[in-house]
Amino acid sequence: MGEATLKLNGHSLRLEDIIKVARHGQKVELDDSAVVFIERGSSMVASWVKEGKSIYGITTGFGDLASTAIPPEKSEELQENLLKSHACGVGNPFPEDVTRAVMLLRVNTLVRGFSGVSLKTLQQLVHFLNLRIHPVIPEQGSVGASGDLCPLSHLAIALLGLGEVVYNGKRMPASQALREAGLEPIRLGPKEGLALNNGTTVMTAVGALALYDALHLLLLADIAAALSLEALQGVPYAFDPRTHELRPHEGQ
Repeated sequence: MGEATLKLNGHSLRLEDIIKVARHGQKVELDDSAVVFIERGSSMVASWVKEGKSIYGITTGFGDLASTAIPPEKSEELQENLLKSHACGVGNPFPEDVTRAVMLLRVNTLVRGFSGVSLKTLQQLVHFLNLRIHPVIPEQGSVGASGDLCPLSHLAIALLGLGEVVYNGKRMPASQALREAGLEPIRLGPKEGLALNNGTTVMTAVGALALYDALHLLLLADIAAALSLEALQGVPYAFDPRTHELRPHEGQ
């Protein structure tokens, strides 16, 4: 029997879960308890726009354009342009396991409902993971400070049918992959572009995989040392705790 689907609620994800999804293809779904919070956050943002409130990145421009008001009918264009303008990475694409870890961690962050992203957008990201549609994300373009804006924009534009992805082992335009998978490009609501690309998810994904590999390597080093000692017929009393307590070196 296959591995049970991993339910994401933004609170219970473990390092082992990241590995199962990133490297072994475990499927994911949104936890029912989290859907309520997603829809609440999305509806709050929509109501603020309808009321004409001035809110950074939602009804205003970004950065130096924060004082520029954006009318509601331009909201989708504003969010889409934010992602297009920041999807400017260079270099080789991240390997598949990193890309999948990024996608998983982005869902796990946004599922808590505090970023105003819509349920439809998050479901699209879940479909990408489960159908193994992997956005092409260049390795160079961010140092993780103030958000992995560039690489996360490459991830996000694929949901719109822009940029490139790897699907069924082939690199192709995202629009083609969506057609072949039976999916429709999403349309961004207020704040959704900002919610998708503003985070340190790429840095976290790379770090999580490196941490897992380091822990695994540490275990292998201990096993190799023990087997080597046995093969060399080493003496066990060299490891008497009383001897090592004479030196104040933790771990000796």
